[in-house]
Amino acid sequence: MASVSPSPSCSTIPTPVRRSPRSAFAVAELRRLKQRRTIPPVSVGLGHFADVVRNDVDYLKNKIGVGLRWANEAFRVPEVTKSAEELFWLRHLEDHHASKNVEKQAWPQPSYSGLSGVDLFMADVKALEAYAGYFYCLSKMWSRPLPEVYDSQAVADYFNCRPHVVAFRLLEVFSAFMIAAIRLRSSASDKGKNLEASEQNFGMVLKETMLRLGPTFIKVGQSLSTRPDIIGTETSKALSELHDRIPPFPWPEAVKIIEEELGAPVESFFSHFSQETVAAASFGQVYRGKTLDGLDVAVKVQRPDLRHAVLRDIYILRLGLGVLRKIAKRENDIRVYADELGKGLAGELDFTLEAANASEFREAHSRFSYIRVPKVYQHLTRKRVLTMEWMVGESPTDLLSISSSYSDHDLQSHEKEKIEARRRLLDLVNKGIEATLVQLLDTGILHADPHPGNLRYTTSRQIGFLDFGLVCRMQRKHQLAMLAAIVHIVNGDWALLVEALIDMDVITPGINTRRFTLDLEYALGEVELKNGIPDIEFTKVLSKIVKVALKYQLRMPPYFTLVLRSLACLEGLAATGDPNFKTFEAAYPYVVQKLITENSAATTKILHSAVLNRKKEFRWERVALFLSKSSTSFSRKQSPLVTLSRDRTSVDSSSNLKDKDADNVSLVLRLLASKNGVVLRRLLMAANGTSLIQTFISREAHVIRQKLCTTIANTMYQWMVGILGIESLKFISLPDPPSSSGLNITVKDLKILISDKRVRVILRKILESAKSDRVLMLRFCWTSFAMSLTTTALACHRFVISVSEGYINYLSMSAPVALRI
Repeated sequence: MASVSPSPSCSTIPTPVRRSPRSAFAVAELRRLKQRRTIPPVSVGLGHFADVVRNDVDYLKNKIGVGLRWANEAFRVPEVTKSAEELFWLRHLEDHHASKNVEKQAWPQPSYSGLSGVDLFMADVKALEAYAGYFYCLSKMWSRPLPEVYDSQAVADYFNCRPHVVAFRLLEVFSAFMIAAIRLRSSASDKGKNLEASEQNFGMVLKETMLRLGPTFIKVGQSLSTRPDIIGTETSKALSELHDRIPPFPWPEAVKIIEEELGAPVESFFSHFSQETVAAASFGQVYRGKTLDGLDVAVKVQRPDLRHAVLRDIYILRLGLGVLRKIAKRENDIRVYADELGKGLAGELDFTLEAANASEFREAHSRFSYIRVPKVYQHLTRKRVLTMEWMVGESPTDLLSISSSYSDHDLQSHEKEKIEARRRLLDLVNKGIEATLVQLLDTGILHADPHPGNLRYTTSRQIGFLDFGLVCRMQRKHQLAMLAAIVHIVNGDWALLVEALIDMDVITPGINTRRFTLDLEYALGEVELKNGIPDIEFTKVLSKIVKVALKYQLRMPPYFTLVLRSLACLEGLAATGDPNFKTFEAAYPYVVQKLITENSAATTKILHSAVLNRKKEFRWERVALFLSKSSTSFSRKQSPLVTLSRDRTSVDSSSNLKDKDADNVSLVLRLLASKNGVVLRRLLMAANGTSLIQTFISREAHVIRQKLCTTIANTMYQWMVGILGIESLKFISLPDPPSSSGLNITVKDLKILISDKRVRVILRKILESAKSDRVLMLRFCWTSFAMSLTTTALACHRFVISVSEGYINYLSMSAPVALRI
């Protein structure tokens, strides 16, 4: 500390003492006050004014010095100043022990021959310009938002600029599954739990994990819930709550989204709007409202901040598939599966696209009376708000819970309610399978997400479809290839199945089709047949095909993945309703009916490849299968698949088999002269007539000849009754002719068949092809003569027996007592 200089008005000054800045300031203040008290009054003059100014200047100097010393000590100004000086002079780089004999280097010369310093400077300027442009583009990428339409590169650019978002999400997913594993491990240690309880606990933990991880994982859980045959019944039951029982977001947020999208308050569009959610799904939740016109509507509102969460998970999935591709060293890019999923989910985020899909789906299936699609109100629909007609109906989950419930009270009525719920559920399943076949093979517009939350069974016994965010559109060639694939799988024609897969764009050019056929036969050759139909689920067959295709590093077309998803949902629902349900058995009648009735070159080619060999000879075991399935489909007036249960139709007694054979013969005779018989007539014209006659007169065709005689005899019996006027005799009551399924040939049908010129041309062509073989023609004439005699004898015998029985019954029961006496 520096000493204070003596003041002119003071005689003595004490010795300086080391004090802190605060104490020094206090001492100086006391001295100044004391000096002011001891200064004698002086006369006012210039000398006195100069002394006052000098004292004030000294005082200010003293105070400033005190402040500077305090600042030096508090902020260590000397040390900082010294460090800055050393840094400025680069003294920290000095090495005092270094050698002093260091050679001096000259200024480096340009290493590019022929370039001057100006050229190098301009090159540097251009490089700086390039770097500036790069950083400018990088800043633009940071400010670029997520795309409205899914673009893998744009999504990758967005999240490459935000690696922390991806890292936190990976940590969240990992921690969620780790917590779930710990919970399952801790619950598994409890040995008192049985298998059903542990499976139920697994389903609950998995459901809570999916809910915690958000919309994308909820979608995965919804798909898993439709496959109880894979994950178990209890787990499927737990995951089924993800369809429409997801925790909803608050009502004020929903109102805010509606008003932002529609541009006005809710009251200006709806006279009534329920604040309670009817259903909450992965991407949105549904409210019930009433428009100003008095129409009941369902308003679907999208969850807030959904696009970023969904596309982030798709980006992570794409990264994972890319890593898997490098590890597996695959040539084809399997990341396209993530891209297809991203396109589908991004499409579901735009409700205007869903509205367009619903309108197109409704128009395409309006001619099918058992399919119900709600109407879309376009003026109340935006990107995040969708307004549709309110549909009243029961969900498959509700029907299943009722049919499997238990009650201690009023057992009789409860059992009746269970039976009725099961009947409605099975009717829904059969109509759902048929609707899927119609979409797959007819209209080409396929609902790709038919899980139980998106299906309804209406009071008018229709199947209602909801949620059209994910729709698959199939090309005509893919539809025909799928139709051919089903036929070839049933028949076991693996080479023709490979040709169908080529048309389906599953097999690309350059693949060794012979080896692929062998691998396909090995994968599908072990499938068991039941009544000529593969006893396996359709999705499992397609999965086996996918495994073989992946072995050859083939990429599945986008529509194929959506078809698998849709069929998996429907087969899972069918397995829930009827564990013995088989899709092939339910679908094949529709396939056969389409092949027999659709007059096109493509379907005709498929039919010929199925029932004719290379020599144009009939494969009679396949013809019998076709006829049995076609008679099943034609005998049902409304729907070829509407049956209450497979158990009621799968077990056939001997009488049922005979009835089916009679139905087959009647069906062929009716089709030959009908408008729908064009395909059958062309098939007979294309077939080898000689082999047809040989088969007809063979021993194996004895049952067919017998059924043909019986069918024609029934028709002749009806003709004899009509021509002799027996029906006009009221005192004789004739028994009704036996009927199996309503396919009996009437007299009118037989007359049309005999007089039809097209049938005559077919018979003439068949006979001319066998004319060269006289022995064969002789045998055919003899067989035809024997059949004519048999038919006439059967008709006359039945006529006599019927008239006799009718007259005897009249005498014994119907006539008055006096007449009988």
